Amino acid sequence: MYDEDGNEYLDCINNVAHVGHCHPEVVRAAHQQNLMLNTNSRYLHDNIVDYAQKLSMTLPEKLCIFYFLNSGSEANDLALRLARQYTKHEDIIVVEHAYHGHLTSLIDISPYKFRNLGGQKEWVHVAPLPDTYRGLYREDHKDPALAYANEVKKIIEQAHENGRKFAAFFMESLPSVAGQIIPPVGYFQKAAEHIHKAGGVFIADEIQVGFGRVGKSFWAFQLQGEDFTPDIVTMGKPIGNGHPVACVATTKEIAEAFSATGVEYFNTFGGNPVSCAIGITVLEVIENEELQAHALQVGSCLMELLYQLKAKHPLIGDVRGVGLFIGVDLVQDQNKRSPATTEAEFIITRLKEEFIMLSTDGPGRNVLKFKPPLCFNTKDAKLVVDKLDQILTELEKGDA
Repeated sequence: MYDEDGNEYLDCINNVAHVGHCHPEVVRAAHQQNLMLNTNSRYLHDNIVDYAQKLSMTLPEKLCIFYFLNSGSEANDLALRLARQYTKHEDIIVVEHAYHGHLTSLIDISPYKFRNLGGQKEWVHVAPLPDTYRGLYREDHKDPALAYANEVKKIIEQAHENGRKFAAFFMESLPSVAGQIIPPVGYFQKAAEHIHKAGGVFIADEIQVGFGRVGKSFWAFQLQGEDFTPDIVTMGKPIGNGHPVACVATTKEIAEAFSATGVEYFNTFGGNPVSCAIGITVLEVIENEELQAHALQVGSCLMELLYQLKAKHPLIGDVRGVGLFIGVDLVQDQNKRSPATTEAEFIITRLKEEFIMLSTDGPGRNVLKFKPPLCFNTKDAKLVVDKLDQILTELEKGDA
């Protein structure tokens, strides 16, 4: 990226510009479709069908119905409606520090927001964040996936005693705002088992982390294993490489229950020809440039460099991630794991002075988050880590 003075910045956080800022193929697709036709989705156009078909090839077979929208918040709001209509229930389980969007309905299910606003609604239930570094069950626990899923089970049982009924368990496949969290493998399967038994559905929010970012798979929920498939998947941010596009994928059964109300679902701009042309092209660029494999390769390199940095600097308590979704957890004390919030803010400021854009997340604002465009390469990774090394050394010597 470049500022108004022409200074070049290395972008380590922009997961919206998924295949790279102003990718020429994406720009060309938008321009060519704009020259031909853009209109609302009451008019039939091949692009929306072609796009749905291409998306379906990346997903498990049962996720075969697609709704197109304009933002991740719209997608998550629709997912709520789908779940409630299908189950005829109201209550939602989310995890602590979750963030699912800016609409009123989504602030209500986002502890990250409602803790500082109107508080928790009676139909919202908050499960512990499945964080194996500083959560309830840590890396030394024999089965953290089972332990965290049992917390979900407890919530369901307690709510049933009070006459509540569940529509959905709603979770980011990799919690981002919560601090770049990697849930233990098996957690989703067990949580899904509990929510299904309670009559609800499992919603995977892929808005931050989908489309090959994790490297090992196209969707982050697939990291849990081939035996897990959500009932609803929501997509946004990287789907349009900066253009406002979003999508909800679900099953035929859930979609039929939604349409059975007789009230049509219509979104004026969702699925318009230009948006779909861009979406198709983003998928093609990911495939043609082998960006999923690239994310795995570069992410592995970056993780190894950060592990080396961790061995050298006591400020780094944990390095976690997969592909190009990585968190560096800064601590004041290795044993207490107390967040090094001030130091994290200093590092971000210093990196900006070095023309590197990085940011922080997590409840303590102490986790350095890496979510760069997928064109980010090993040279970029080495540059960032070298600068981090210098700044951490300054901090530890007291020169800062």
